[in-house]
Amino acid sequence: MSTDTELGEFLRSRRARLQPDEAGLPVYGGRRRVPGLRREELAQLAGVSAGYYTRLEQGQSPNASDSVLDAVARVLRLDEAERTHLYSLARPKPKGRRRTAEPEQIRPGVQRMIESFDTAPALVLGRFVDILAWNPMAHALLAGHLDYAAPGRPDDRPTIARLVVHDPHTRELYDDWPRKARSTVADLRTIAGQYPGAPALNSLIGELTLASPDFATLWAAHSVGDCGGATRVHHHPVVGAITLTTEFMTLPEDEGQRVAVYHAEPGSSAESALRILSGLVATTAAARPAE
Repeated sequence: MSTDTELGEFLRSRRARLQPDEAGLPVYGGRRRVPGLRREELAQLAGVSAGYYTRLEQGQSPNASDSVLDAVARVLRLDEAERTHLYSLARPKPKGRRRTAEPEQIRPGVQRMIESFDTAPALVLGRFVDILAWNPMAHALLAGHLDYAAPGRPDDRPTIARLVVHDPHTRELYDDWPRKARSTVADLRTIAGQYPGAPALNSLIGELTLASPDFATLWAAHSVGDCGGATRVHHHPVVGAITLTTEFMTLPEDEGQRVAVYHAEPGSSAESALRILSGLVATTAAARPAE
């Protein structure tokens, strides 16, 4: 999908959720032809002409000023993530010369860092939410049913979005799967605004849209955000319920890559469960034949 189309759909979805009376406009009798604000009403509230706003929504105003975008964001009551997304869509990055796509890799230092977290699950996500690496604890927590070496194989490495949408083990892992799914799709939508037209990302989105009605519904909502700082209950098949908080760290030297680390409250039952899981991981590693 082109950036122009994405921008129009995003703005229309935000107009649809805001009623005229909520925006301070008078409401008269009769049935309205469109849900939410009309283009003309939004333009009036933002202080621009209806024609200019229409061109913006159609992707024909690539040089929209900060003041115009800020006014539109104010009228639509966009939060910080949505405002950033609006700017990404209204001002897409210039397309550089296309390079041959190469599989994403992580630096050895990043690999050593996540492996040093003995009792904390940690993994590295690529720019399109592929799992580039995980430590034994993250593998045991999230995907013990998958091959530990899978992230090292670019052709079939796990992808968070695919796991959340397709994988029954992942669906059972989360106490509130719908919340996790919304968060995952919102994160993917944000990434799509940052990398418009990326073939690998478009292919992933198309695949998930065709395969999953749940994903298609969530994608059509145009929610944006990220997965940072979330606390979730995980139902692990061996150690039971674990309440963990995920913290994300961006890697400035590695475009689009993030490290996710899971931790429990000190002294909690979840901390005890992680220690048990760590013991199981160590036992499994000790029993594994030397290569």
